[in-house]
Amino acid sequence: MKTIYQRKKYIAVGLIGGLISLLTPSCTKDILDTEPQTSISELSAYSTPDKILAQVNNLYYRIQRAQFYGGRYILFNEQRGEEFSQNSGNAAEGALIWQHTTLSTDSFVGNLWSLAYQAINNSNIFLDRVGSSTVVSGALKDQYLAEAKFVRALSYFALVQVYAKPYLTDQGASAGLPLRLTPETSAGNDNLPRSTVAAIYNQIIKDLDEAEAGLPAGYSSNALNTSRAHKASAIALKTRVYLAKGEFPKVVLEAKKLAPNATAPFVYTSGTTTHRLETNIATVFGGSYTGNEAIFFIPFNAQDGPDSQSALAHNYIGAVILSLNSAGIYANPALSGGTSTDARKGLITVKNGLNVLNKFPKSASPFTDYIPVLRYSEVLLNYAEAAAETDDLTTARALLDAVRKRSDPSYTFPAAAITLKADLINTILTERRIELLGEGFRTADLQRRLQPFPAKTGGIGNVAQVLPTAGNYIWPIPADEQGTNGGI
Repeated sequence: MKTIYQRKKYIAVGLIGGLISLLTPSCTKDILDTEPQTSISELSAYSTPDKILAQVNNLYYRIQRAQFYGGRYILFNEQRGEEFSQNSGNAAEGALIWQHTTLSTDSFVGNLWSLAYQAINNSNIFLDRVGSSTVVSGALKDQYLAEAKFVRALSYFALVQVYAKPYLTDQGASAGLPLRLTPETSAGNDNLPRSTVAAIYNQIIKDLDEAEAGLPAGYSSNALNTSRAHKASAIALKTRVYLAKGEFPKVVLEAKKLAPNATAPFVYTSGTTTHRLETNIATVFGGSYTGNEAIFFIPFNAQDGPDSQSALAHNYIGAVILSLNSAGIYANPALSGGTSTDARKGLITVKNGLNVLNKFPKSASPFTDYIPVLRYSEVLLNYAEAAAETDDLTTARALLDAVRKRSDPSYTFPAAAITLKADLINTILTERRIELLGEGFRTADLQRRLQPFPAKTGGIGNVAQVLPTAGNYIWPIPADEQGTNGGI
């Protein structure tokens, strides 16, 4: 199946793709080669409905890139946690990330910043040009603008989680990111101070509220529902954003839109769109990627798959750069217990004597596994955590049970694990680690709750605990940005 924003299909605007002030040396040539065969001038880029649709597809391509959501961003968030052991000491394969020794000059630090801001700038250009255009109008125009706001919100959320202190450190008063909301089509507007973390979150929520209002309930096919934002995508992302802020009543409010029933089975239906848990967890990663659990996935095919170093499959099972840490969540009896009947054990296998994650099985090029960004099980777990935090323990237990019993129908949580509020929250957090293993959640989940990065052991040595007060708890602003942005 062809992806809707397959690289060879999209038409790029003949503008600088991102902010010149934010480009790292490793990315500069790629971005400034502005005359590929698919490039067209800005004058004509928005001149017809088909060309505007091409620019919509280009927005999704911007987050699909291998150094962003197409691979590396997910890997960074797993390497920094303790679920995986690093088996390669090569800096190009993330050894310094796993060791918490990244510097502002590191290409990974610069590339993620650059590509996320390119996605933001492309969204800003699109919002400006299409917002004032009469080529498309009505609901279709509203939808396109909403898609751009979704992409911008997703990109800013990725940035603020990596390069800024967690919201709960000081309720967002810390320095966050330069908040760029207008198009940058040439150099010379480099200097912009960092807005507060709270201001960045406010913009993210604003974009997602407006995206929810303008997005359709669904599209004409499951493939489009998977790979393009629709109302449920914006709502699901809001549950994650509010969870990061610790605003649990708002998590509940949003999550109830997607899980309106107080008891299982939890199902969201809007028009012809349905979201619910797949009956079998393996179905989520089984090759079609377009089932009811998929709220927003990054698609790939043979033409646009990521490079080896960035591909999840290459890192997890191909070259086994990252194997499961025996002291991480793999030690949980659900995944490693000899008598466990949990279906998620089937997503783990053994290679070269190492326990490896097999959620992304396309271990040789082309790497065509879809990357799950938003899926229904995460929404239920977000809801469960927020419900428990707001003292609705009955709903929290029902949601927790739904996720666990999808993979292990006969399992019953011990009373000691779910009776008291604190114990129930810890059980939900553990279930997140089991359910979302390898999907890029561990770093953000530690940071949003102001927990340290645990000490860990891997194939390249030992790493000490990193406290929330440590300088390497968050990534530094890239050196290139510091050098060109006089406002920082």
